[in-house]
Amino acid sequence: MKKIHFMGAETETYTFDEAYAASLDYFTGDELAAKVWVNKYALKDAYGNIYEQSPADMHRRLAREIARVERKYPNPLTEDQLFELFDHFRYIVPQGSPMTGIGNDHQIASLSNCFVIGVEGNADSYGAVIRIDEEQVQLMKRRGGVGHDLSHIRPKGSPVKNSALTSTGLVPFMERYSNSTREVAQDGRRGALMLTVSIKHPDAESFIDAKMTEGKVTGANVSVKIDDEFMKAVVNDTPYRQQYPIAGPDPMVKKDISARSLWKKIIHNAWKSAEPGVLFWDTILRESVPDTYADLGFRTVSTNPCGEIPLCPYDSCRLLAINLYSYVVNPFTPDAHFDFDLFRKHVGLAQRIMDDIIDLESEKIDKILEKIDSDPEADEIKRAERELWQRIRRKTLMGRRTGVGITAEGDMLAALNLRYGTEEATDVAEEIQKTLALAAYSSSVELARDRGAFEIYDAEREKNNPFIARLREADPALYERMTKFGRRNIACLTIAPTGTTSLMTQTTSGIEPVFLPVYKRRRKVNPNDTDVHIDYVDETGDAFEEYVVFHHKFVTWMLANGYPAAKKYTSAEIDDMIAHSPYYKATSNDVDWVQKVKMQGRIQRWVDHSISVTINLPNDVSEDLVDQLYVEAWRSGCKGCTVYRDGSRAGVLISAEDKKKKGETKMAPPQIVSTRPQELDADVVKFQNNREKWIAFVGLLNGRPYEIFTGLADDEEGIMLPKTVEKGSIIKSYDSDGRKHYDFQFKNKRGFKMTLEGLDSKFEPEYWNYAKLISGVLRYGMPITQVIKLVQEMELNNESINTWKNGVARALKKYLPNGTEVKGQECPNCGSETLVYQEGCLLCANCGATECG
Repeated sequence: MKKIHFMGAETETYTFDEAYAASLDYFTGDELAAKVWVNKYALKDAYGNIYEQSPADMHRRLAREIARVERKYPNPLTEDQLFELFDHFRYIVPQGSPMTGIGNDHQIASLSNCFVIGVEGNADSYGAVIRIDEEQVQLMKRRGGVGHDLSHIRPKGSPVKNSALTSTGLVPFMERYSNSTREVAQDGRRGALMLTVSIKHPDAESFIDAKMTEGKVTGANVSVKIDDEFMKAVVNDTPYRQQYPIAGPDPMVKKDISARSLWKKIIHNAWKSAEPGVLFWDTILRESVPDTYADLGFRTVSTNPCGEIPLCPYDSCRLLAINLYSYVVNPFTPDAHFDFDLFRKHVGLAQRIMDDIIDLESEKIDKILEKIDSDPEADEIKRAERELWQRIRRKTLMGRRTGVGITAEGDMLAALNLRYGTEEATDVAEEIQKTLALAAYSSSVELARDRGAFEIYDAEREKNNPFIARLREADPALYERMTKFGRRNIACLTIAPTGTTSLMTQTTSGIEPVFLPVYKRRRKVNPNDTDVHIDYVDETGDAFEEYVVFHHKFVTWMLANGYPAAKKYTSAEIDDMIAHSPYYKATSNDVDWVQKVKMQGRIQRWVDHSISVTINLPNDVSEDLVDQLYVEAWRSGCKGCTVYRDGSRAGVLISAEDKKKKGETKMAPPQIVSTRPQELDADVVKFQNNREKWIAFVGLLNGRPYEIFTGLADDEEGIMLPKTVEKGSIIKSYDSDGRKHYDFQFKNKRGFKMTLEGLDSKFEPEYWNYAKLISGVLRYGMPITQVIKLVQEMELNNESINTWKNGVARALKKYLPNGTEVKGQECPNCGSETLVYQEGCLLCANCGATECG
């Protein structure tokens, strides 16, 4: 621990090891939870200084700030009361941006997890497209996930009033927005983007197919907005009319198609690649409470990247999860029961806390606006960003939208001795969600009485909304109070994926079942390790020891049923235990998938926004099953649906189409070429390391890395290279003394050849020596995955050399074929060993989590 000065005061900071040790104790030895918390959620500044030693410090920070807001209103909650709700992630868990951003004076960022943007009115101009691109980037740099709809873009081939004469259609703009997302680094992770389009759009088929081409639109999730008319045409095998504009009686483009043929394509692509997802748009609009205020700016147009929050343009949402497992009394015993009274009380407090967070978000947006005003750029450059945040601030305070959700559904049901996916378990899950909906809306009404209703509340507008009608039928007294006092929040509920949050609650994620109750992990064996058993040796000779990991709540079941946790069990004994537990046949891969869809539909009745849920399927399921699940999702009242067939995402990334049919070739296999050609094609790779600008020149032979030069882009020698240069040649030459030199030759914007002389002398000599080593193994055909591994495992003491090492690895990852598997490494989100490389970043093929190094 050391002390530094921040904002005029002396503040304690901690090393990673200090914070990790304290967090490991906090999580009772859970290494993964401790690492995730320190890496993702501990309070840090831009230089990596850590200001919190364990989650207890974080929860105290959250409680202190929320208590400050509470004091503005009647009957405030105290800091200690709030801390008890947060402590050990037991009851109420602010998610993601609220957890990292509340009380964080070290970065200027929003507390919102997600945004939707869009241009009202006639938005099919190129100017509108560029404006949305800029707004998307501005939001992502503040850590927000973004969604927007493309239905306003003219279909391919339709006339436009510019020099292009006809429109290029949707796909080029999909790629544009996708590339912008990948360019925005967010605290070590990529941006999150959802692109949607109406099935009524004449280019819908191109949208559906866009991601089936390897390397296309890799920076976005894509979902199709499907209306009831289309689904009826699918079921009845009747024609369906597409048009542009998609609404209105006088379209400029009309096209009659076979609904079933297009539906089959959606099904095939989802089966093949896990995308597109489907959004049942008429259900979303019909059920949406905010859409009763559509003419006042709350017309829903798209969703956030995971699909659980349909939003209008410039609205946003903050997320919070309630840990359902903690309300089971005597879990896994015959006396197990759910404490509905405590649950109702805490749901009411969670809704109140979410409303407090809106006030904190307003403060954050004010700081963002202050930062924009103080930036040195000209006002004309800053205007778009300033207007964007002013719109978001206005919409945030006008509707005061919240996102109270749940996590640990799977563990909660198991703790009640119920098997996920059965009718009995679904009955209980629906009753609990209904209780949550009534308690949250009741709390919002009480908040309206004490703090005032959201400014455009109108009971008359809402009276025919199906969701409000269900509340009225279930609790007439609540509805009567609502018509009297109003409601504080325009919409309140969601079920989001909890990802890394569930690692810290040590439970199942969101609404999902357990991934696996027992599974194996691998730990690398070092040569000097003693008393280890080698279970696996990879192709490079590295040895691994396998060890069994028990899901936390499965251990609780074991202890409650007389199985000692410390015993070393055989595989047969483990299988027998699982067979006797409520987790049997209840994992993500073996639940009854149709029952899971029906469960989602029943729970959706009590969620005013939507639910993010993925149906995990074995690799060998048929396309017909995916078809059945999607149709059942529509019929059951789900607002959206996504499937993931085991191994499918990696499969499409490796080869989405048979490229040979198009005369294209894949990257050539490694060749051993010991004599370096005089001239090599070369890529320029620019990146940042520790806030410094770095550059790499990668020589290519048959499209494969053959050598690499890399270092600081702004060192004392200076690398004067135009920003637009991305490709060129590396030329080997000799001086009069016979010494080799490597020059980089490129064309300037006028097409004239320019030369950057002496790459070998532009960087630090030590960088050059290591570059020769790396280039040597590349030239002799070592697989790129193993070259990256070699670089990453180099034990170097010099800090700048370690930074260089990271830069080399980062540059080389660009050349890994999409879908390359990463062996022996677990996903920090779901724990599965299903990591693959996609565009140089790690992607978990199981849960979709991404990470760029």
